[in-house]
Amino acid sequence: MSAVSDPATASPAASLFRRNLATFAENRLAVASAVILLGFVVMAAFAPWIAPQDPNETDLFRRLQPPAWMPGGEWAYLLGCDALGRDIFSRIIYGARISIFIGTVVVAVATVIGILAGLAAGYLRGWVDTLISRLIDILLGFPYLIFAIGLMAMMGPGLVNIILALVYKEWVIPARVVRGETLAVRELEYVEAARALGASRFHIMIREIMPNVLSAVLVVATIRMADVIILEASLSFLGLGVQPPTASWGSMVADGRAFILEAWWVSTFPGLAILTLVLVINVASQGLRDAFDPRFHE
Repeated sequence: MSAVSDPATASPAASLFRRNLATFAENRLAVASAVILLGFVVMAAFAPWIAPQDPNETDLFRRLQPPAWMPGGEWAYLLGCDALGRDIFSRIIYGARISIFIGTVVVAVATVIGILAGLAAGYLRGWVDTLISRLIDILLGFPYLIFAIGLMAMMGPGLVNIILALVYKEWVIPARVVRGETLAVRELEYVEAARALGASRFHIMIREIMPNVLSAVLVVATIRMADVIILEASLSFLGLGVQPPTASWGSMVADGRAFILEAWWVSTFPGLAILTLVLVINVASQGLRDAFDPRFHE
């Protein structure tokens, strides 16, 4: 006979996850933000099919052409053109790929490193905890952007280098969260039971403790993605990020600085794209925190 899924027999972890998900669904603003965020992801994934123009095609005859609804604008260029005659709307669509890709990869890699470091520090304690904690304190002593600028100046600009520069410090955030959560659960009964049954340290950390700290890590990772996107845009604005002609929102904002009075749209629309993406990520992550963090439950 095949087993039939019964909510009454579901595991406590699965039931708790469903309850938290239902709580998140009740937050309309967070759900709307999540839908908009999904729209950004779809736009980035299908950029070649959505973008109306080649983002790198230059034409000096349409240099600084205004948006379609302004006098002199053409409907083929909805948000106007930049100083090289490139379609701003198409470049914003392609620029979403860079921002979302870097944000996702940096946060994913940093979260994995942070989880392993936090578990080791919180459960093993002793010299392992001291070493990891002091390293975290040292890295937190440097302003994030200044630290990333210094690394990029040494390594040089480029996609891989910007990911490495951001991961180098980003892992300390999830590591601190996981360490604190691990310290809170390492002496609980189920961990003591696993230890009494002869389970190895690795088994206890990965199979017993880690599933109980993942919800907090998920919330932190979502929040940190917005910060990473801002950092990437800042580095690209300074010329240390992804290099031309690849479309990047930060570099697009920088390209329009010299024309901010006569062609405000060159910098404004990429800036609005950054603002919108970061805002919806923050609102969605706030909803996740309210739903999945037990400290916010009444």
